[in-house]
Amino acid sequence: EERYSLSIVSGEDGARLSHSHERQYYFALQSLTLWRDIIDDMFRLWAMAEEDLLSESVTYSLQDTGQGMQRVQQCPRTYKAMQKILTRVQSKVNHWVGSSVIHMRGHNVPNALSFIDKYTQVPRILNPIVSCLENLEKICEKDEGIRQMVDDGFGGLEKVRKDILYDFFKSAFDGSGADNFYDAGSCIDGRMTSAWNWCSQLQEKPFYPIFKLTGFVGFDGEFK
Repeated sequence: EERYSLSIVSGEDGARLSHSHERQYYFALQSLTLWRDIIDDMFRLWAMAEEDLLSESVTYSLQDTGQGMQRVQQCPRTYKAMQKILTRVQSKVNHWVGSSVIHMRGHNVPNALSFIDKYTQVPRILNPIVSCLENLEKICEKDEGIRQMVDDGFGGLEKVRKDILYDFFKSAFDGSGADNFYDAGSCIDGRMTSAWNWCSQLQEKPFYPIFKLTGFVGFDGEFK
């Protein structure tokens, strides 16, 4: 559809990846599919993470990772479980776009607990967006004045909802959030970094007032 191309070019609007519309569509779709499967398997991942953390055969060392002193430790059980999830997701999608590298035991994900914590943030990213889209429709149905404001200022309910989703699918999966491809980019963990980067810039988006109107208070609090 005109004006809603998901194509991105590295170096433009903060993007660090270059994708055609189709490639970006699949990149966002497979990222969200992966997050869903990780959350669905979180209890098993948590069990594997505890075994890794308490393992007597895998030692750890305290290192300054740039985010303070961290317990840096290999997590073979968690890594193997994550590999299985990734392989399962790759078999579901038409074709895999981007890197399949899973970073563990590094300065960004020093141990299994850090990995688990990273992916428990997925609902904190997605729930406020879903709440905004759902609550806006309810508010417009109840208040004619707000509906008129949405029509005059944002082109109508359907257009502003499409604008929000378009911006998220395009800019939250563009490899942004760091200045190197280890911390961000198309790798498994880099996709999460880009999404958090989008969240940090929400107040600069033209549709930010719509989020506030529907009860948004932040990505780290209660979701109405």
